[in-house]
Amino acid sequence: VRLTGLLLTSLAAWYLGFFIAARVPQTTISNAGFQGIRKKPVLRAPVPKRQKCDHWSPCPPGNYAYRILSGGGKEKMAKICFEDELVIFNFHGAAQQIYRLLSGQHLLKFRFFPGFSNWTVIRCVTDSTDHSGEMMSFIRNAQEGTLLLMATHDDGSTLLKNDAKKLVEELGSREIMNLKFRSSWVFIAAKGFKLPDDIQKEKINHSDQKTNRYNGWPAEIQIEGCIPRNLI
Repeated sequence: VRLTGLLLTSLAAWYLGFFIAARVPQTTISNAGFQGIRKKPVLRAPVPKRQKCDHWSPCPPGNYAYRILSGGGKEKMAKICFEDELVIFNFHGAAQQIYRLLSGQHLLKFRFFPGFSNWTVIRCVTDSTDHSGEMMSFIRNAQEGTLLLMATHDDGSTLLKNDAKKLVEELGSREIMNLKFRSSWVFIAAKGFKLPDDIQKEKINHSDQKTNRYNGWPAEIQIEGCIPRNLI
């Protein structure tokens, strides 16, 4: 009798459970959170705030932010960023040397000086313009208290004369005399004042068939940093 009662009770409990499961919506069960009891909470770090010129960390108050990126290959154009104002130089394959002047809180002007490539060879043979002379006049006419940001794309050495190189060297460049065919080169200089010793001022990367990132082209390089506003 007891065994029969136990079997009947078990059968009734099973039937009751089956009846309840069939009647209760699945969304109610999932919303109860039973499925996520064993899951560990996911901690997500906040998205980092973007800094001027894409610096990893912000410049201290009272500083200008800058970043100079040389060209790399035919598709990677030279870029100059100052206080988050970005200039991308697209020369459609023509080699160029870029000089941009900055004074106070205003970007004054920029100029392109053709270098050497298959396109500019033809142009320079029929064009008597002295681009090295133009560059020298451009630098010499810059006012005191001016920043000069320089970069190369393709080749900036073949048509750059020694007197122009010496002028850049007088601005503090240690690599301008070492510039070779298609060297990637970036440089920041000051006219009429001295830049801090602890900032990135210049980098160079020479073309080498064994290490070139692109076909016949070295990898692009960059410098970045912060310049106290009271110096300008």
